[in-house]
Amino acid sequence: MTIARSVRSLVIAAALVGTVTARSWAQSGQAPYASMAPIAAYLIPDRAAEIALARSAAPDAVSRDATILVLGPHGYERAVEGRNGFVCIVERSWMSPLDAQQFWNPRLRGPTCFNPAAARSILPLTLNRTALVLSGSSKPPTVDGVRAALARSTLPPLEPGAMSYMMSKDAFLDDSAGHWVPHLMFYAVASDSGAWGADLARSPVLLNPQFLGAPERVAVFMVPLRAWSDGSPAPALPEQ
Repeated sequence: MTIARSVRSLVIAAALVGTVTARSWAQSGQAPYASMAPIAAYLIPDRAAEIALARSAAPDAVSRDATILVLGPHGYERAVEGRNGFVCIVERSWMSPLDAQQFWNPRLRGPTCFNPAAARSILPLTLNRTALVLSGSSKPPTVDGVRAALARSTLPPLEPGAMSYMMSKDAFLDDSAGHWVPHLMFYAVASDSGAWGADLARSPVLLNPQFLGAPERVAVFMVPLRAWSDGSPAPALPEQ
């Protein structure tokens, strides 16, 4: 399988071990992640641990002065006030592609550190989806809510230069992909991935399926890196 094909099958998020497993869902007679788990399953009880996990998304030179958001039962809360314009956050499973099988997997955690342009124009997409989910929306109403927000122009337009760091060694893509590799993400208006040379043989640029076909209409391109945010070496991707 090529990198391009394997990446398309992944949810670009990250995770710590959660409290609800596929076995527990199976024992309940329900397909794994068929619906939203109790909100408590998505929360990290230790606030300091979530702050540290969010910071681990980027090198210390970036994240130490960043604003940190943590997830509470009613949405993301500002835990640390930053001063460099970056915002670090741990995204949950509902930031996966809308048709992802693990859209409701409570184990997923996605440490992400947005640069200022992305903090202003991409982070609101996360906050918007999260508000819809925590209000009790099932997946279809969540999609409808995003579309309605776009129609009302309540979500900001994409800013040029928007990017984010996803370099945490505690990142975990999903139940089958494991930690994958550290990477940078660049955001663009949805367009032909050929404009970036994405997914071509030996190209370091990969197309992330996160928003493909979603109402947000943002193309996300990834560039894998060779080291985690703490400087330790990361596994190499197989050749295409």
